Amino acid sequence: MTVLRTQLAGLARRPARLLLTGLALIVAATVVFGTVLAQRITHQTILDTFSGTSANADLVIGIRTPATPEALEVVRNTPGVESATARNSVYYDVPSVPGTYLVLAGDPGRGPLSEVTLTSGTYPNAENQIAVTPRTADRMGLTVGRTIAVRLGPENPVRNLTVTGIVEPARGEGFSGIAFTTGDFVTRMSAGDSPTYEQYGIGRVEVHLVPGTDAQAVVQRLSGTLPQGIDPTGDGTAKAPIDVRIGAEVRKEEALNAASSMNELFYLVGLFVAIAAAAAALVATSTFRIVFAQRMRQLALLRAVGAGRGPLTRALIVEGALTGATAGVTGVLIAYGLGLAAGPAVRVFSDTELATPGLPILPAVLVVAGTTLIAVIAVLSPAVTAARVAPLEALRSAAVTGATARLGVVRWVFGLLLTAASLALVAIAVTMLPEPNEPSNGEGVLLATVAGGALGFFALVVLGPAVLRPVLWLVGQPLRALGPTGRLAVGAVGNAPKRAAAVSVVVALAVMLVAGALVTLSTARTTMEEELALMAPADIQIAADAGKTVPTAAVEAARAHPELTNVIPFRLAEANIPIVSENGERGNPARPIADLSLTALSTRDDIRVTEGSLDDLGPGKAVALDFADQFTGSLGYGETTTITHEGRSIQVTVVATVSGLPMDTWALLDPADLTALGFAPEPTTLLADAADDETAAYQAAVTLSPGLGVVVLTDERDELARQLLIITIVALGLVGMTVSVAVVGVGTTTALSVVERLREAGLLRAVGMSRGRLRATLLLEASLYGVVGSLLGLALAIPFAWLMLSGVGLDAPLTLPWGELALVVLILGILTALSGVLPARRASRVAPTAALAMD
Repeated sequence: MTVLRTQLAGLARRPARLLLTGLALIVAATVVFGTVLAQRITHQTILDTFSGTSANADLVIGIRTPATPEALEVVRNTPGVESATARNSVYYDVPSVPGTYLVLAGDPGRGPLSEVTLTSGTYPNAENQIAVTPRTADRMGLTVGRTIAVRLGPENPVRNLTVTGIVEPARGEGFSGIAFTTGDFVTRMSAGDSPTYEQYGIGRVEVHLVPGTDAQAVVQRLSGTLPQGIDPTGDGTAKAPIDVRIGAEVRKEEALNAASSMNELFYLVGLFVAIAAAAAALVATSTFRIVFAQRMRQLALLRAVGAGRGPLTRALIVEGALTGATAGVTGVLIAYGLGLAAGPAVRVFSDTELATPGLPILPAVLVVAGTTLIAVIAVLSPAVTAARVAPLEALRSAAVTGATARLGVVRWVFGLLLTAASLALVAIAVTMLPEPNEPSNGEGVLLATVAGGALGFFALVVLGPAVLRPVLWLVGQPLRALGPTGRLAVGAVGNAPKRAAAVSVVVALAVMLVAGALVTLSTARTTMEEELALMAPADIQIAADAGKTVPTAAVEAARAHPELTNVIPFRLAEANIPIVSENGERGNPARPIADLSLTALSTRDDIRVTEGSLDDLGPGKAVALDFADQFTGSLGYGETTTITHEGRSIQVTVVATVSGLPMDTWALLDPADLTALGFAPEPTTLLADAADDETAAYQAAVTLSPGLGVVVLTDERDELARQLLIITIVALGLVGMTVSVAVVGVGTTTALSVVERLREAGLLRAVGMSRGRLRATLLLEASLYGVVGSLLGLALAIPFAWLMLSGVGLDAPLTLPWGELALVVLILGILTALSGVLPARRASRVAPTAALAMD
């Protein structure tokens, strides 16, 4: 107890040391508890706002078996029911703009069950009246008072709908073409246009009860009085009871289904949290070693006056536990403050409402306990080593009691075994990689890759001091040319390889995650841009009905219109291409072909050419899908095939293959070849880009010629691009947690190592080194941790990122964002250098005489 009291008394006299030692643990505790709060906020926000059922719906009827108008009438006449509405919808075609549709959705427009807010005009109160969203109004040129003609299909009558108002949906607009009226009017109009809608019911009904009404009692009452509806799983005539459920239960079920995709994200977050905790443990272990090395003379004095190794070890472990507990409590309080501030901060920048995190007591206790456990694990090895100090060490200076740089035999063997296991798993992953255009064994490759990467990292931890030397020699060559400053910085890192390796490994972990994320996201971005270029090769698509062509006047009008640019007319048709089935049978089915010029597209650079050149396309030449040859046996690069159409035939040679073609075509031909096959020379489709505003371009396109269908291709492209941006932000935010731990680790290590070497700094000042040069030396030393760790991280990140991408079957070449990777190395070097600013200033301000008097 005497030894323990002595150690705790020393800790109380120097609280700054306690804070500095546990800084990495504070960051880790903040990250872990912050993630717990983020998950709680996300799930609660989804429960509050992302279910598909109105928040004021006390009951929901017709989820399994659609409700009927008769059932809705029974519900409204049931005691305790205040209001009920049908949540039905119907898709109408817009004949004036072929290919355009208008979704008419049911909403009461007012009252507790309304999901829209009226911003202009009045809400529909009669049949054939609608309220539209702002995007629908802009795209279709609709204003209050305007009329739009719609129909369910070519065989159905035309219905004229009058716009009476503009509304903002509570759940966002989605794509264009959304309109609202009451559920009763949707039922009447759709049933009047097609008996099918009346036969199969009106879908679900939401019910709001009179306040204070027992919902369960109303459920029982309705279960006995509702008529049966058409069983959706039957033959169209079989009946089934219409189900009635509590609204809160439905909302929770819907929200949890919506949140299921978030669970995968939080599993990934959990992986990064575990990595951040492991990084914090590495930093804490290194920190405890430095702290105990600084106090080696004190510990030796305790041994000299009779303190045993056991009591001394226990005292140091208790000190580590106290450090961990203090860091855990501090991290929890910081994270909780950030969690409470998240909602108000989000409201400042957007209209999004975030739920409060509540007060998760048990997770907070577990985080504090976990941080304490990590600290105890981290302090074990340094404590045992420090307790073995010989009493004679009390006669030596603390400055010369550094740890040996030599690795033991056991550590070498263990490290080499980890390396061999990592390489074996990598080899297994490589053997499981799929061939191009073949399905992949994604789970097996990913499992082997992740396990191999983890073992490779742990091998780096074990063999760090040995790996550090060649990397430091390589990096140190240009630094030594800087003179004494560079040589001293390189020497300081090289003379303490265990300490340097411990810090550099944490930086390597951060860089490995950041670089891996950047490479993965860069490759995924390239792949998505290729898919978007195929999905939306231009902003606007203008097409004639099947079997018809676009008038020449419309083409000229499109080219002359100021709102449209890069207008590309082409023909989309079907012709017979010979194929060979898997069992060897030959056929000659019709496949889509076109004479679209890929080189004229603004998205041309995003279409990946696998072989050949697009510039070689001409008469008798074709561009084909790279995987089409698997089905045709004659559309491979350099091969010749015969294409036929209604008795005419041409022979074409494939001069280029691509990973995908717009419009789902199999091959692109020269216009002369398409004409030779008997197709009319006029185009069937136009592609155009918006000169400025997409809505203005759409409105210009619909005025070109009656009967042309106009589709805005960019809506879905923009949505996918937004999703990719969100994924990028989330991924970089996750790896940023480990980066923060790494920077804190470098800062604490640099600070403590400077304190450890104040006598050395005094000697340098005594022999004439200026304060500025001493600061530069220490800053350069700190930046070396970042540069060395970055190089080690890149060496691990790039091959493992390639393996993971190949394992999931991402059919795209590995894209290395060299500029971003170089920026990561530069930023880590700067951050680690900045982490040494304060320690360097402290060391430079110590007078030489005072430093020389230190132990």
